[in-house]
Amino acid sequence: GDEGPYRDKKAYDLLIQSESGFLSITGSPDEPAKAGCSIADIAAGMYAYSSILAALIQRGKTGKGCRIDVSMLESMVEWMSYPLYYAYDGATPPPRAGAAHATIYPYGPFPAGDGKTVMLGLQNEREWGGFCKTVLRQPELATDERFASNSKRVANRQALRALIDEVFGALSAEQLIARLDEAQIANARMNDMHDVWQHPQLKARARWTEVPTPSGPIPALLPPGHTDAFEPRMDAVPGLGQHTESILESLGWNRAQIQVLRREGAI
Repeated sequence: GDEGPYRDKKAYDLLIQSESGFLSITGSPDEPAKAGCSIADIAAGMYAYSSILAALIQRGKTGKGCRIDVSMLESMVEWMSYPLYYAYDGATPPPRAGAAHATIYPYGPFPAGDGKTVMLGLQNEREWGGFCKTVLRQPELATDERFASNSKRVANRQALRALIDEVFGALSAEQLIARLDEAQIANARMNDMHDVWQHPQLKARARWTEVPTPSGPIPALLPPGHTDAFEPRMDAVPGLGQHTESILESLGWNRAQIQVLRREGAI
């Protein structure tokens, strides 16, 4: 940010993940973990993007521009609002729960019998009943006093986990997902990067295109947010220094000045 006691501190992605409290709720109970992508950098970039769009709309209506100040810390703290309010006024913050949900159970990753992992999430008591009947095929569990509400399932998660693991261990991931779909229980495969490259939904929606690079063409994902108003612009990835001169010229440098910079090795 432009002011405040932290104004001159360096703001790297991992530092902001830590400063914003993200690391305190992410990871296992024994150890925090950072996000696998540069989440703080991306958050700040997305708020810069939306703020610029808002400023353009305002300019179009009023004819006046504005200055925008985007803080990485503020961007991440905005994203932290859900766990942050859990800890409001000294209340207990959510614990680190790995890939499982901290306050809902069962909600998280479970191994299938073929070694693959399936993510599932129950949101209400209706789904809990369907889960017991259709997925576990033990309808009597729906009224078991140990698991009769989400708070009880969270308190007795180890006992419930043992029952779930026993059933899931006899099923392949495909069989398990079929049961979850039949019960209308939210679920997902725990894909690795190779799986995402081959994801059938992305293929079915034709979300991949190809762009040139100095090392040859590569696949690239089309921008999220499909519109029929225009085709997204997907230019080639430029080579190192390819646009240096045109950028300098747009900033007012003439060719003689640019050649001096090139001779001096500055560009």
